[in-house]
Amino acid sequence: MPFNIPIFLTWLRIVLIPLIVGVFYLPDIMMSPMHRNIAATTIFVVAALTDWFDGHLARRWNQTSAFGAFLDPVADKLMVTAALLILVQLARIESAIALVIVGREIAISALREWMAQIGASKSVAVNQLGKFKTACQMVAIPMLLYYGPLPLGAFVMDTRVWGLWLIYLATVLTIWSMLYYMKLAWPQIRERGGIL
Repeated sequence: MPFNIPIFLTWLRIVLIPLIVGVFYLPDIMMSPMHRNIAATTIFVVAALTDWFDGHLARRWNQTSAFGAFLDPVADKLMVTAALLILVQLARIESAIALVIVGREIAISALREWMAQIGASKSVAVNQLGKFKTACQMVAIPMLLYYGPLPLGAFVMDTRVWGLWLIYLATVLTIWSMLYYMKLAWPQIRERGGIL
């Protein structure tokens, strides 16, 4: 297994996942609810930044590897899933939203694996729609973890409202992108799956 800075950052992202969850289980005597929100938001943002840096550094330093290509999306999906489950438990989002987002990730990951096995992985490569969905999701989640008014100079942003609208948008884009990928893969599914 190769070990370099990009892979270290990916492992760091995985290590940070229990911390995002763990801060909400600390007793009130150790951390107030608002401080929990701030801590979880900060950890999530740091973890999300490692996602950008590991890919950027891997390409810049020519340290890409098959293991890194496998581990990176696994780390992303674990991080998003953990955060969504916490948000459901805190009643900040509905369980249907988490189910749609996590279910789509499982379905598309399985589809990509199958398409790779038959040599057609380029048909379901990540596209701009998927990237926009991910961007909405990765902005919405820290807003919902923070869950309160955020002073931005003269303007105060209510992250509860903005985060909720963005996670709804991410959910719609999640369904749209899943249908888009299924449409791209449909000829192979029909041919190899024996569907008429």
